[in-house]
Amino acid sequence: MPGWLAVVLAVVGGLAVLWAALIVVLVVQHRRLGRELDWREILRLIPDVVRLVRRLAADSSVPLGTRIWLGALLVYLLLPIDLVPDFLPVIGVLDDALIAALVLRYAIRHAGRDAVARHWPGTTAGLEGMLALIGLGVGQDS
Repeated sequence: MPGWLAVVLAVVGGLAVLWAALIVVLVVQHRRLGRELDWREILRLIPDVVRLVRRLAADSSVPLGTRIWLGALLVYLLLPIDLVPDFLPVIGVLDDALIAALVLRYAIRHAGRDAVARHWPGTTAGLEGMLALIGLGVGQDS
């Protein structure tokens, strides 16, 4: 095996392990907050989260750096090319969810909960579920 191929395989393998670890952290965080992971509930949040990201990215009162991250998230979610292909069961969607959770956590910390609540298109329970999923539920620091 050529040396460059071994390096590429090692980097790809390392990234895959890191990605799996981050997904596990997301699931553990959700369970630590005392909630069972209900994938149907998470899937119902997806349209609301996409609308939230679009609205926050268009809001001029949100800091520019945060809007750039949100815009990049929208582009990533809309592109057909992912880090983990979506046709792979469960893990294909989880990479998108993980990236969205990380960017949303960043956005909420920089834009504030008020901006998020103002732009949230869904129910109050949906907002609380989204905040709990990304680790910023009730009683958590933002």
